[in-house]
Amino acid sequence: MKILHLDTNHPILIEQLNSLGFTNDEDYTSSKAEIIAKIDLYDGLIIRSRFSIDASFLEKAKNLKFIGRVGAGLENIDCSYAKNNGITLIAAPEGNRNAVGEHCLGMLLSLFNKLNKANGEIKKGQWLREENRGVELDGKTIGIIGYGNMGKSFAKKLRGFDVEVLCYDLKPNVSDDCCKQVSLREFQQKVDVLSLHTPQTELTRNMVNTNFIQSFKKNFWLLNTARGTSVVTKDLVIALKSGKILGAGLDVLEYEKASFENLFTNDKIPKAFQYLINSNNVLLSPHVAGWTIESKEKLAQTIVDKIKKNYS
Repeated sequence: MKILHLDTNHPILIEQLNSLGFTNDEDYTSSKAEIIAKIDLYDGLIIRSRFSIDASFLEKAKNLKFIGRVGAGLENIDCSYAKNNGITLIAAPEGNRNAVGEHCLGMLLSLFNKLNKANGEIKKGQWLREENRGVELDGKTIGIIGYGNMGKSFAKKLRGFDVEVLCYDLKPNVSDDCCKQVSLREFQQKVDVLSLHTPQTELTRNMVNTNFIQSFKKNFWLLNTARGTSVVTKDLVIALKSGKILGAGLDVLEYEKASFENLFTNDKIPKAFQYLINSNNVLLSPHVAGWTIESKEKLAQTIVDKIKKNYS
């Protein structure tokens, strides 16, 4: 069985697949058109996020049996077309869930204790104690939307705190020892912190907008380590200005795309994003919540294990 690798990953991925008897070809530079021209030669495909695997791509993949995504989500793949044509989709959310859980907790504690703000001030020679008085996590209600691998990992990290953890999920009966599942209405009545752990779908796109934000009884903190398209940034800014949202930790942004870096060089930075950059109560990271030294290996190992189980 021949496998084509389109992105670099931890070396154990190819090493272990070689030892299992698979033939592994690497192509990290060819254009999408060049890959399409030869994809019919392969039984398996391994990607991260180099380009989308759409219907036109899959039409040429006549012999493809599986696609392995070294990551949690599959939104860059035409899943319906793949499944309808007998192509198995393999993701690896188990590989970076711990990293995401830790990142969420780190962001939350940093926001509550104004660590980023205080750090910047001290480095400028400012010693402002009262202005950096923090908020304690104990006694708060943490709300998680999307109680899958990532949401459960975050809930587990919160067990050492005196907090109530609630979740809202479209799937029934997802409660466990770390979290209680409630209705959306009860969720919106109680939470002090909202953390998003949802996939990118039509239901989650632009989910956090002004109407959604105003449906919460309390002023609250927002964490998003899921997908940037879930939050309407201009509506988030309105809520930050009014105090409805007390602060935000964002590992993902709606502006993300292949050329995201151009936002910083072409004088077209959206006004809403400019506000986030200059806000002391906003913490930003470059889509790295699941991007640790350990998760790189775990993601690769998860893909190997799933391929081995199904095709070895």
